[in-house]
Amino acid sequence: MPIRVSFTVVLIVVVFGNRTSSCIMADEKPNVLLILADDLGYEDLGFQGSTEIRSPNLDRIAADGIRFTDGHVTASVCSPSRAGLMAGRYQQRFGHEANVPPPPHGMDLDEITLGQKLQKAGYRTGIIGKWHLGDLDTQYPTSRGFDYFFGLREGSRSYFYNAGKDDKPGNRHGIEENGKQVRFDGYLTDVIGDQAVRFIQQDSDKPFFLFLSFTAPHGPLQATADDIERFNQFKDPKRRTYAAMVWAMDRAIGRVLAQLDARGVTDNTLIWFLSDNGGATGNASSNLPLAGHKGIKFEGGIRVPFILQWKKKFPVARRYAPMVSSFDIFPTCVAAAGGDVASARPLDGVNLLPFLTGEDKSVPHTKLYWHKLWFSAMREGPWKLIYVQDYGYALYNLDDDPTERHDVAKTNPDRVTTMTADLNRWKSELAEPQWREADQWFKIHSQNHIRIIEAKDGR
Repeated sequence: MPIRVSFTVVLIVVVFGNRTSSCIMADEKPNVLLILADDLGYEDLGFQGSTEIRSPNLDRIAADGIRFTDGHVTASVCSPSRAGLMAGRYQQRFGHEANVPPPPHGMDLDEITLGQKLQKAGYRTGIIGKWHLGDLDTQYPTSRGFDYFFGLREGSRSYFYNAGKDDKPGNRHGIEENGKQVRFDGYLTDVIGDQAVRFIQQDSDKPFFLFLSFTAPHGPLQATADDIERFNQFKDPKRRTYAAMVWAMDRAIGRVLAQLDARGVTDNTLIWFLSDNGGATGNASSNLPLAGHKGIKFEGGIRVPFILQWKKKFPVARRYAPMVSSFDIFPTCVAAAGGDVASARPLDGVNLLPFLTGEDKSVPHTKLYWHKLWFSAMREGPWKLIYVQDYGYALYNLDDDPTERHDVAKTNPDRVTTMTADLNRWKSELAEPQWREADQWFKIHSQNHIRIIEAKDGR
């Protein structure tokens, strides 16, 4: 007799078959919210130990999430750090070592961005805030994996609208919405937060990926009078304004979190927070207890506040001590979305999920590397090697010396030799830089590296 299978049975088999595969059903896919601060000091948040600068909303994410205490970015300045984040690879592999100069330069168009990967996985994608990966239309966010863009192409601008300047055609520092310059009212950090809320509010049958890319607290140092008034305890007016800028960013993030709560999607949203690099010397930030600052290879330039919250997957908050890098965000998000992590250009980042669940008992990285034109660094476990052109090598053991006070290169010559060979091997794999920076930056950063190395206990 012929075998009869009802439509209902077939449907059940199809549905449950898909659920047991590597695919993730659309209604199960998590939203992704990637929040990036700009030039934020390592200690300048409540959950990082600050008693001076309040950040209740970021503290809430940290209290409910996973804090990566050895979390790094791939560069100590803005544009290359963002390139590594968006590509999931060392940006030096495609020649993006320094900040993007004026057009036509920008991020290599052959690189696949996180936005493109999540678009392909069925996501509605948006970036609100700073781009800084190229000014040309071919480099524009809506050509690079984002359905929606509200923000600035360049690296910084005034936090207030300047009529007569901002509305000039072709203004590279203007605020745009999908290619058209727009006027904004009020304080830019608040405006960025409001736009993020609107993006989340939009009805869609797709999950969303929002790259919330603040300019704060990057210079110029500007804040509202009311926010500055909150920090009158600071005698230094620059520190007072900087603290107000961080406060405004946290307030904007609070409105975004409230919108996630209102829509009932908080638990199934991957929320990332980190800074693009360490605090800068000019914005009154503090990277303590780390040595160094934006632009150099000491920990204060490359180790940043770094959080992941995904309550549905990780309901218990904790700290995670092994090394991770910002380029791990790419494969982690794509894997969580059920997308294809494989790439024609192999990723350097790794999917963190198996490590965080305990499925993988090893660590994401035993080694990490940094390089920018005249300066290089490498981590191998607790060991940190720094190279400065025209100076040489310094070595630190971060387990014993997390503030990098004591150069132990002379007492560990074999380790210096082996790590130098490994660092040079990695550098041999890199592309030629697509552009360079002015010699003045080399001189400034070289002097800063050497000053910290030689200061030792006197710092």
